[in-house]
Amino acid sequence: MSTVATGLPIAKSDRPIELLPQMANRHGLIAGATGTGKTSTLRVLAERLSAIGVPVFLADVKGDISGLARAGGDNPKVAERARQLGVELAPAPCPVVFWDLFGAQGHPVRATVSEMGPLLLARLLSLNDTQTGVLQIVFKVADDGGLLLLDLKDLRAMVEHVGGHAAELKLKYGNVSAASIGAIQRGLLALEQQGGERFFGEPALDLDDLRQTGAGGNGMVNILAADQLMQSPALYSTFLLWLLAELFERLPEVGDPDKPTLVFFFDEAHLLFQDTPKALIEQIERVVRLIRSKGVGAFFITQSPLDVPDAVLGQLGNRVQHALRAFTPRDQKAVKSAAETFRANPKVDVGRAITELGVGEALVSLLDERGTPQPVERALIYPPRTRMAPLSADERAAVIRQSAVHGHYEQIVDRESAYERLTQRAASAVPAAPPSHSGAEPDLTKIAVSVGTSIARAMGTQLGRQIVRGVLGSFFGGGRRRR
Repeated sequence: MSTVATGLPIAKSDRPIELLPQMANRHGLIAGATGTGKTSTLRVLAERLSAIGVPVFLADVKGDISGLARAGGDNPKVAERARQLGVELAPAPCPVVFWDLFGAQGHPVRATVSEMGPLLLARLLSLNDTQTGVLQIVFKVADDGGLLLLDLKDLRAMVEHVGGHAAELKLKYGNVSAASIGAIQRGLLALEQQGGERFFGEPALDLDDLRQTGAGGNGMVNILAADQLMQSPALYSTFLLWLLAELFERLPEVGDPDKPTLVFFFDEAHLLFQDTPKALIEQIERVVRLIRSKGVGAFFITQSPLDVPDAVLGQLGNRVQHALRAFTPRDQKAVKSAAETFRANPKVDVGRAITELGVGEALVSLLDERGTPQPVERALIYPPRTRMAPLSADERAAVIRQSAVHGHYEQIVDRESAYERLTQRAASAVPAAPPSHSGAEPDLTKIAVSVGTSIARAMGTQLGRQIVRGVLGSFFGGGRRRR
């Protein structure tokens, strides 16, 4: 059984530089230009955390991290780095689970439309404020009518229903314009063409499946195949935001644990904040600030520290800065900004060093046992213990078959939900109840009948709405009930 080490060796200058496990949930930043070694740093951090029993979630955006599932040691550059640092290579694999929103290179990952909520969906559909307001009305009408929104056909049917009854709904819910309904429908069509319909549905991802340990007590390394997903950057970033928010909402408070319960790596982190409304960014900042009390650490991986909002950047206590280029005014600003964020070390000229660092070399400042950033040091990142080359298709398939969750997420469940109920209503040609003299809209709860499960009955209640609406998916940015 793995035990917590006093420190996890990440890099070496004139001494080993170690990440303290109890400080790994204080978050971190891995930054640097393309080709400077960020992915290798991510790999080393994942290996070290897994070795002490900490599960990890990361996205494989270039398709080159799957080798974590196999022992390394056969790469000459890795062997040379080990000799250079005077350390034993000690090749060892990590226990790995592969995930894929498209279900091709890993176990399918799904969420229900209700879990995602209107705010994150509005971001995914590129809606403006007015259109987002109409989408919120669609969700509210569905909740009030006890209509489950599980997959995209449910949402499309609900949007059509609201658009067709806009006049009846106006007094209670507000104006629903045909233009906004059309924009939502076009957004849904575009999302479906990107393959987004595969993500919405059941069985939805059980977050406990991300927090497992493998043989010997090593933390499971959950790898999301994202090379194809990166062709739809809004879907990629929205999924990661949803997942972080769900972890925040569902995990219990643990205070200051000896080691994290899960560490989450956000590769291509700039996409999380690109074209994101201010209200949603404020909620992201809140989640990042508070999620460490749930034992979750978050590391943001990006080219420049300027890609991360200041309010989030200020919470990233563990820093690994690889080389930056200073070819443009923005590059020069990034270099200056990165230099100013480190605790000074009279032995290191940070501003100059950032542009001189070699591949696999970095400026490193990690938190000490008091949570204070240590003085920055110029150091070489340790070589990885796992295989640098990605797995072959057959090797990946073997890992997927051996997974404890194999077969569960592969079986699609299509329960009776909004699409079926509204289709049945249309087929029965049941006329809608006429509006009262006061102009109030008809009682939509009479439209829907019980679908025979406790979850379906709960959906029409306030408690039910709280269960399925997360902190980033709620109507007005507020969180669900306290657990």
